[in-house]
Amino acid sequence: MMETSAAATELSTMLSQLLDDAEIHGLRRLSGGASRETWRFEADGRPLILQRQRAGDVRDMLIEAGVVRAAGRGGAPVPELIDARRRDDGMAFMVLEAVEGETIARKILRDEDFATARPRLVADLGAALARIHALDATAIAGLQHTDQLDYYTGVLDDLGQPHPVLEFGRNWLVDNRQENGPTALVHGDFRLGNLIVGPDGLRAVIDRELAHLGDPMEDLGWLCVKAWRFGATPPVAGLGDYDELFAAYESAGGAPVDAAVVHWWEVLGTWKWAIMCIVQASVHLSGAARSHELAAIGRRVCENEHDLLSALDGRW
Repeated sequence: MMETSAAATELSTMLSQLLDDAEIHGLRRLSGGASRETWRFEADGRPLILQRQRAGDVRDMLIEAGVVRAAGRGGAPVPELIDARRRDDGMAFMVLEAVEGETIARKILRDEDFATARPRLVADLGAALARIHALDATAIAGLQHTDQLDYYTGVLDDLGQPHPVLEFGRNWLVDNRQENGPTALVHGDFRLGNLIVGPDGLRAVIDRELAHLGDPMEDLGWLCVKAWRFGATPPVAGLGDYDELFAAYESAGGAPVDAAVVHWWEVLGTWKWAIMCIVQASVHLSGAARSHELAAIGRRVCENEHDLLSALDGRW
């Protein structure tokens, strides 16, 4: 539904000025997106996307814009970046090409419209990750090297809440820590839901706000986290098997894959997602940003604790 509020009118005016006095039509806010607002509109008939940081989001969207720009130049499947700037209140925004397709994981996994795409998607995803990891990360200003275990251990400790399953998982991760591979650009949230898929396969990788420098195997492990299978059985995003993903990744130029390393990252991803659910729900509960979506994410904590225990018991 098209927005008609005063805020939307103000936003239309801003976009018109930004885009050389283009005629703005069909401005509407899209659902989804826990850390930012997403709007779709047309500028002189061209479909575009606006993303704006929400209050409480401490990540710099201009770093993400740099990732998009570098990925496009490097041949990775990403929407074209039209513009990115910082607002007067310190929050940033960016305008992107609108890529047509589906992002809802359950539809991609089940709808007949994607029946021909599903058999090739694991190969598409492996190839896309290889291209992302091959980018020159030193050319992207502001990217930080983030030790995921250390960082989320600090987040868990700062919560000041008893979470014995997560503490147990942390101990396992410390005891079984794998040696990191060569440092690369890591997408940080590569999964169904952050991919645009059409009947022909993968069309674009989106939502790069968690991008950082690190071990590229992190992205492969995250893609295989049980939560991102959305009820399907195959371990890679509910679509296929590990061997298929690893072969596609290596064939597209990715580094040789050690399955034990990817499993460690898969366990860490499950543990991390539980912590992220607590944090995102806390943003709502604190009043920093009231959101039904943020509140609902809190219920996922117990699901991830169950998945974590299952993984550590060998029932993955």
